[in-house]
Amino acid sequence: MKRDLDNLVLQMHAAGIPYNDAVREFKKRFILEVLARHRGNQCKAAEELGMHRNTLSRTLAELEMDSAQIKRACAVLRLPFVPDAPCAPAGPHCRSFPAAARSGKRCDIPGSPKPPVSCV
Repeated sequence: MKRDLDNLVLQMHAAGIPYNDAVREFKKRFILEVLARHRGNQCKAAEELGMHRNTLSRTLAELEMDSAQIKRACAVLRLPFVPDAPCAPAGPHCRSFPAAARSGKRCDIPGSPKPPVSCV
């Protein structure tokens, strides 16, 4: 594997790819792979990556990655896409879905316009 990476670095350098672009593409591909393995679940992916879910969310935004890319990666691996589910039961901190917070249920409300991300 190290040999493959060494060859890739040599090819990228020979092709004149700038360092920042190479690092950005590596990050995108690595994060996409981990997200796909966790079927789009950012909480589990962040844990595997050794970062907080909010950091992963910010990194995805900085890398201009969206759920469509993650869905495509899941399709390649033939895994069902599961929108990011909360990492923990809802509580009063779950401002996006107050009804779920009051009921003590998890915040993954079907039909919500976007996956809940403020529930941790």
